Amino acid sequence: MINPEHFRRHIIQPTLEHIGMYSKVAEDLLIGTAVQESGLAYLVQLYDGPAKGVYQVEPATLYDIYESYLEYRTPLRDKVDQLRSSLPIEQDLISNLCYATAIARLVYYRSPEPLPDKNDVPGMAHMWKVAYNTFKGKGTEVEFIKHYNDYIINFE
Repeated sequence: MINPEHFRRHIIQPTLEHIGMYSKVAEDLLIGTAVQESGLAYLVQLYDGPAKGVYQVEPATLYDIYESYLEYRTPLRDKVDQLRSSLPIEQDLISNLCYATAIARLVYYRSPEPLPDKNDVPGMAHMWKVAYNTFKGKGTEVEFIKHYNDYIINFE
């Protein structure tokens, strides 16, 4: 497992600042998402699923972000693309933590759900479920809260 505080300080914060979308709540939501989705340990979805990276972003979601959102926001797309490597775009979700963080942030940013209040872990869990995992996903808000408390709050 990647140390959550190192991940927060050295990956999430500078990435969100780079793309102009930093807030403490967004930072907390993303660290919670990474812990919930992959335990900050798995880089591809278990059992041959399509999701990739510590945030477990599906390629269809990645391509939709580009086609229906970034296509119309050139300055933001340019900032996100500055984080890319020369590898194929789906590989960047796996091996490029800053790029994967930017894409995960955009999943939430496109949602009509407002960001929860600062330190509102149940609110983060709800937003994760509605905007990220969706009602069809297997994860639960209770699980998100438990993981956040176990791996982030108790780790600090």
